[in-house]
This record gives sequence, C-alpha cells and structure tokens, in this order.
Amino acid sequence: MTTQHRIVVIGAGYAGLTAARALARKTRDASITVVDGRGEFIQRVRLHQAAAGQDVKRLDLRKSLGRKGIEFIQARITAVDPAEKIIALDGEWTLHYDTLVYALGSQADRTSVPGVAEHARFVATVEDVAELSGQIVVVGAGATGIELAAELAQAQPNSDITLLGANEPGGWLSAKAHQAIHARLTALGVRIVSGAKVIEVRADSIKLDDGTLIPAATTVWTTGFTVPDLARRAGLAVDADGRIRTDDTLRSISHPDIYAVGDAALMLGPNDRPLRMACATAIPSAQYAAKAIAARARGKNVAPMKSPYVAQCISLGRGNAVLQLVNADDSPKKTVLTGRVGGWAKELIVLGTAWTVGLY
Repeated sequence: MTTQHRIVVIGAGYAGLTAARALARKTRDASITVVDGRGEFIQRVRLHQAAAGQDVKRLDLRKSLGRKGIEFIQARITAVDPAEKIIALDGEWTLHYDTLVYALGSQADRTSVPGVAEHARFVATVEDVAELSGQIVVVGAGATGIELAAELAQAQPNSDITLLGANEPGGWLSAKAHQAIHARLTALGVRIVSGAKVIEVRADSIKLDDGTLIPAATTVWTTGFTVPDLARRAGLAVDADGRIRTDDTLRSISHPDIYAVGDAALMLGPNDRPLRMACATAIPSAQYAAKAIAARARGKNVAPMKSPYVAQCISLGRGNAVLQLVNADDSPKKTVLTGRVGGWAKELIVLGTAWTVGLY
C-alpha cells in the first residue's frame, strides 16, 4: 500500500490559500490539509473598505477548499515540533506532516510605542476592523494608511481625517505617483502631517517627539507589522523579527521540509534585499513554493525564485488609484497610471488576487 505524502499548510491568508490550491493542481499521491483559526477568508487589501462601512465578500474556507479536495481544519496552532513533524492544535489535537508550508502571515505591531495597544485601533486583520467615523488620525503614511485615509474621507465626507507619518505619503514612489497621491488626499480633505514621530498614544491625543499633542478622538495605527512567535518557539532559524529564514527556493534554512511563504517568511530578492510584506509577495511566493514542492516530489531540480514584483498599487477611494510600475528590485519605473484609469487597473488586480484564492 502506498502512503500518501502529507502536506500541511498552516495559515489561510493569501499565501496559504494560494499554496494549497496550487498544490492540489500540481501534486499527485499527496493529501493536502489547511489549518487556520478562522473559518472565513476576507481580503486584507479590502479591510480599509470595511472600516469605511462597506460590505466586503467573505469566503467559507471549508466549502471552498473542500471543492478542490483539500481538507480544512479550523483550529488554533499552538506549537510545531519539526523533529517529529507534528503540529499541535488547541483542544489537544495533533497533526502529522511530511511537508509543511508555513503561511501564518502578520499582525499589527501593538508594542513599539506606549499606549498603542490600549488606545489605538487597527486594520491589519479582520478581527481588528470596526467601522470608523468622526475625528480620526491615521498613523502611518505607507500604503495601508494612505488607502484608509482616502477611503474614509471619500465615504464619510463629514469626518475629520488626518494622515500622520514620518515620511510623505507615497514618497518612496516616482515623483508623478507621489504628486498624484498628495493631490488626491488633499482634494478629499485629508490633512497630511509629515515628518512626525509618535512617542505615545493617549485616549484622546497623540504625542510627538517634539512634545506636540495632536487631538485624536480615534487613532488608527497602520505602521509596523509583527509575525507570530511560533517559528521561533519551534527552533526554526528566524531573523530578529521572527520571520523564517529561507533559501532561494523558500525552504527553511534549518529545516528543509518546511517551506515558508508570505509575511512570515524572510525571502531575499535582488541584492539580498528582503521582499516586502504584501499580497504582491505572498501570492507569487506561494505559487512558486507549490511548484518547487511538486518538482522535488518528481525528482526534478528547482530553479531559484525570481523577484515577483511588477507594480505597486494604492487605492485612493473607490474608482481612483495610483499604479506604479516597478523594477525587479521594487524600485519605481517612469510609468504610472493615476486617477480613474489607475482605479480601474487596481480593481482588476484586486479581483485577480480574489480569483487566485477562490473568492470568485
């Protein structure tokens, strides 16, 4: 009797779902199981829309994965024993694997600044999101902060929205993209405060390093992400932030029967620069890992993963966005789509990611 190769995917976000569905297509004589504490999937790239009061589509994981012959277990993962190849789940369950795909993703960093955990709100996970309105200060002028501020300002024109960050919104992009983002936020009535370093979040205000107090009925923290400490506790090789160190085929450098993808993995791109936390990294890395697992199962060599980057896209409310084409190292090219054309392109990309994970 031939024993099926047991592939377990932990985490059912963009990376985990993409890996599981790709493995179901590419592998033979293998059982595939996905484990996650949530029973539903909601696109992280639409959480800012949920925070603005919009309905977003949900995916029933058991039904969706079951249609592809993939087993789904809703449970919290409490430990991984890589020596015995056992995963411990809450309720004292255990699950054995031959190959593990580690895709537990990331969560908001709640500890870097005093008062964040007690007084701020977040949009990093579906559990974080609550509808926002009124006088709001969004801390963090990266893509998440920009998208949230724009969405709130468009959906709730009577709200008072401030976007506060250490850098200019979109300042890492080309001049054209940066200018388009600034112009759109200003047109929507968003107050932009740049060059600001937050040292404390209070119940009704934010304190900057120069002593300035900025009133904030609601503070939303969008700067900084952390990963679960499961990999560190399991004894895997991780970086200072707890991300699993991988080789150029996304295997753990300490435990090659474990593949790490998405935000929880330290994946190196051109010039050994770490790939950023984003669905633009998660989905291609998961597709690559599935291909690598299937190839090795057939005794074939596996070529190193290439840079997954083509573009960066940032929505600026419904029907408006910036889409910046980028080089392999994620640096901006000259080509930029803005306004309604950018919004149309951004929505197509988001729909494409939804289709990849089975949302449509």
